Amino acid sequence: MASSMKSSLILFLTCSLFLQVTYAVYKTEVKCESLPNGDCAFAISSTGKRCVLEKAKTPKDDLISSEYECKTSEVMVQNMKEHIETDECIESCGLNRNFFGISSDDLLEPQFVSKLCAPACYQQCPNIVDLYFNLAVAEGAYLPDLCNKNNKLKSSGAAEDGVDAPAPSPSSF
Repeated sequence: MASSMKSSLILFLTCSLFLQVTYAVYKTEVKCESLPNGDCAFAISSTGKRCVLEKAKTPKDDLISSEYECKTSEVMVQNMKEHIETDECIESCGLNRNFFGISSDDLLEPQFVSKLCAPACYQQCPNIVDLYFNLAVAEGAYLPDLCNKNNKLKSSGAAEDGVDAPAPSPSSF
């Protein structure tokens, strides 16, 4: 009986060590500067900073050409690291992978706000909602209020047709 327990313990420890080594080997660190441009926008690095796609001017054959590169911003994200946004969220939220920098300008577009506030984005894409929630705050606004205002404009017919969405709950933040 003791040798059976000893064998089981050795097997357990061996499996446990194997899993730890395997996890360490396959766990990849997300560095913005190492991401392909197509994965950069809306990604979050291992340090918790947002990645941004920026234009870089580089001399090429004595001409200045535009190239793009992924950079680490100084914008920190709470409670999220090592995240590359999914294609589903990019599409549901009305965004694209060629988004440059970080800007609140989209919050002025009713059609964008409609997609952002739609359940497919607002309830399923916390990274994007967090980004725009904080951008709205920086502009002195509150994203749930923007969503409610946008929904009221749509229901009154004052805004262009967009995605119908119930007003999001502020408690989801």
